[in-house]
Amino acid sequence: MSGKLVVFDFDHTLYDGDSGSHLVGWLLKRSAWRSVAAILAAPVLLPLVAFLPTRRFGISGFLWIGTLGTHARHDLDALIDQYVTDDAANIRARLLPKALTVLQKHRDAGDEVLVATGAPPELARAILDFVAHQDLPVIGSLSRPFLGGLVTREHCHHDNKMRMVRAAGHGPIDVAYSDSAADLPLLLAARAPVVVNPKRGRVDMFRRVLPPGTPILNWGCADRGGD
Repeated sequence: MSGKLVVFDFDHTLYDGDSGSHLVGWLLKRSAWRSVAAILAAPVLLPLVAFLPTRRFGISGFLWIGTLGTHARHDLDALIDQYVTDDAANIRARLLPKALTVLQKHRDAGDEVLVATGAPPELARAILDFVAHQDLPVIGSLSRPFLGGLVTREHCHHDNKMRMVRAAGHGPIDVAYSDSAADLPLLLAARAPVVVNPKRGRVDMFRRVLPPGTPILNWGCADRGGD
């Protein structure tokens, strides 16, 4: 081992899109009443999702509607397996080859590679299984039962992502890859931050707050910025 700890975000970094939202969308579309309930709840839940301090509560609301009738944490794992099987072709197409090449180079060099994502860890693991990275450690958002469904207990996001990485026993971060302004705590903690596939409107902000010369790259997200 080289001793380097390399942390990858998942959504818009290894995967083109928001994998958790894609899963929740699939959960909601399983039945007409879930879809209608989500539409009716959207005026309340979407503003919560839009703002960092309340994002977990908005996500929890949609997840609860999508999982109502699910009474145990392991039941969500079974639903994730079904979703990944049902939508395998689309999911596989969303994995970013450039990103996977960089990830593999780190693994080949003996680096300790970790994925830290706002998505459920089981979802990221199942998607990475498509490209033979099933042994890759993943830290992600955790759910808990609530009133007949599931809600988010720990959102692996912003400062809490760093707290969860530290709680898992990981030390100083050598390299971090992420697209998101919400991952500034992760990027600022890394000795060598790398921004990939950022929203175009966030590029100037990243240049201001991250060390001079920080790479800002595009790994294949057509609607995103980066070189």
